[in-house]
Amino acid sequence: MAKVRVERPLVEMEGDEMAQVMWAWVRDRLVLPFVDVGLVRFDLSIGHRARTDDRVTLDAASAARRHGVSLKCSTITPDRTRQRELGLARALPSPNGTLRAALDGVIFREPIICRNVARLVPHWAQPVVIARHAFGEQYRAQELAVPGPGTVRLVFDGADGSESRELYRFDGPGVALALFNIDASIRGFARACLHYGLQRRMPVYFSHKATVLKQYDGRFVDLFAEEFEAFAPAFAEAGLVYAPRLIDDMAAFSVKSTGGYLWACKNYDGDVQADYMAQGYGSPGLMTSVLMSPDGRLVQTETAHGTVRRHYDRWRAGAPVLANPLATIHAWSRALWHRARLDGTPDVAHFAETLERAAADLVDEGVLTPDLAPLAATRRTPVDTAGFIDAVAARLAGALR
Repeated sequence: MAKVRVERPLVEMEGDEMAQVMWAWVRDRLVLPFVDVGLVRFDLSIGHRARTDDRVTLDAASAARRHGVSLKCSTITPDRTRQRELGLARALPSPNGTLRAALDGVIFREPIICRNVARLVPHWAQPVVIARHAFGEQYRAQELAVPGPGTVRLVFDGADGSESRELYRFDGPGVALALFNIDASIRGFARACLHYGLQRRMPVYFSHKATVLKQYDGRFVDLFAEEFEAFAPAFAEAGLVYAPRLIDDMAAFSVKSTGGYLWACKNYDGDVQADYMAQGYGSPGLMTSVLMSPDGRLVQTETAHGTVRRHYDRWRAGAPVLANPLATIHAWSRALWHRARLDGTPDVAHFAETLERAAADLVDEGVLTPDLAPLAATRRTPVDTAGFIDAVAARLAGALR
């Protein structure tokens, strides 16, 4: 069987623990036997990041910008406990945060829907894509513990003058928090969401609280509206809509709807809603994650779960691995699909779609890992992770003949 040839390489970022083991299994059993693709590899495991003082993450980001499509395995972001456990000189920053900042991207999370996996919200028949603005807000905020009576002010020192506004006059101890965002990032967020909505043929809704945060959220609403002007003809031709919606209304709508739309969220909102949606669709392990630049020309796919340490400890002890690898499979398939989209190679896109369908068909037939088996209406004797990947490889080989 001739391999499908990919014209341009993928940037591969390897990770940590069980996620990296499953990553290698999927790459070596489901991708490389069927696809002739160049891989520009970077080791983002915690040990290698520590040895390079995290320079490797910046090098990986540079390569991702150069080649256009990259994919990333889950990595460890150490807290103080893990820093001591791993013997690190310092608690390295999140490589995801470093890469998102370098690529100026927006995160798109989408559930992997399998008919045989029960959803907590049964009428969510179509996927909902959660778009998360990955800049500013709680993740780059300044917080202050107020020790006692006094006044907290919000101060702007500008080149053409200054402005000071009283935030709150404290009668006793408390806390204060200052958030920020910038027009350039908000505009990029809007463009990325609108590009993605067109690619997936989905209406786009931006959730906000501009009734209360008239200047802060109001700025998001205004800039989304300005950016949409350039997209309006294409949206109309595709029969799609864009609309801003109050987050209260959007949350209620999400519960009642059947899915099939893109929900654009501010940074922290997107963090929360992605987890909420993952549970509603069945499992956090059944989610895809794509980071895309505002112009749609840079894409990084990710595994949407952590490093699966519990399963890693079992695997090192010699026990079989029982985690489902669907998110890892989709990280590879979606990277190949975007490579095909950018390069104009439909045979590569066909392979990516066939790989996803082979995995989903097995789940629907009851071939499941133990973590998914309790959610399934139809199931055979559960298989371990390696057994599931081997079954996908056999199904894929048959479909490509």
